[in-house]
Amino acid sequence: MLHELKATPRSVHWGYFDAGLEPALKVHSGDVVKVETLAGKPELFNQNELDLLYNEVPTLKQVYENVREEGPHILTGPIHVREAKQGDVLAVRLRDITPVGSFGYNLILPSRGALPEDFPHPRTKVIKYDSERENALFSSSIKVPLRPFFGVQGVAPSASVKRISSRFPGVHGGNLDNRELIRGSTIYLPVHTEGAMYSVGDGHTVQGDGEASLTALEGCMKGVLEFEIRSDLSLTWPMAETDSHIISMGFHSDLDEAAKIALRNMIGYLCDKESLSAEDAYSLSSICVNLHVTQLVNDVKGIHALLPKSIFSRRRRNSQL
Repeated sequence: MLHELKATPRSVHWGYFDAGLEPALKVHSGDVVKVETLAGKPELFNQNELDLLYNEVPTLKQVYENVREEGPHILTGPIHVREAKQGDVLAVRLRDITPVGSFGYNLILPSRGALPEDFPHPRTKVIKYDSERENALFSSSIKVPLRPFFGVQGVAPSASVKRISSRFPGVHGGNLDNRELIRGSTIYLPVHTEGAMYSVGDGHTVQGDGEASLTALEGCMKGVLEFEIRSDLSLTWPMAETDSHIISMGFHSDLDEAAKIALRNMIGYLCDKESLSAEDAYSLSSICVNLHVTQLVNDVKGIHALLPKSIFSRRRRNSQL
């Protein structure tokens, strides 16, 4: 079944994941949802930019005026998947992701980012898209192809954990900022509470690995998401899959520890799915797994490990994790 979830004051929450929230939408496993996400705060823009943004995304002003802010991200949801129970895995296939509006923005904030000592002054850089929304016009001589994805995707924590800020990534997903999660990819999230309670936001129209200055090129977004409950899978940490790679993830305040978590998750995957010994999985990871810095700037840092599907038989190349 196809559903639509627009971003309005009744369907968004600002800055957190919480199992106690009322669902914005209830769906079944196998359903597809057309979803809208919002981004930004009014103080980031001059009046002309704000007027244009309100014209292009009318519900944004209503959200600014009516939704309490508790963190950096406006999240659409939660979406309750009826079949989901604790211990399952929620697979979300990102069938389409498209920017909304005519521009995005990038932030530098004092004491934040990868180089806070070098850039102590705040700045918002508004960057227009071309008319087809295929490129960001960074300057008269620099044109950056757009590669949209959602920076924040996650499920609610268990009721015992209560509320988690959207600022941080973790076992629930959250502020992943993983540029690989574009159209056609699938994210796999371990379920911690009945219904999974999935929320999404933080639209990124393009980002480099690391997200150095603190943000990507951020903006409002629309997407088409397909939900599936996988009772046949068991995960402790989020994983993902693209047409070409299996992706494990690790998050920690220490980047070296994040790398160890991502690598151990990949080794565990190879032992489970390929029946390799731990030693062989470690060797294979050294031979062909690439470790990328997901982001450096959310206090809890991220590493993702990319395993090419091309090394496997055709059966495994087509496998959904």
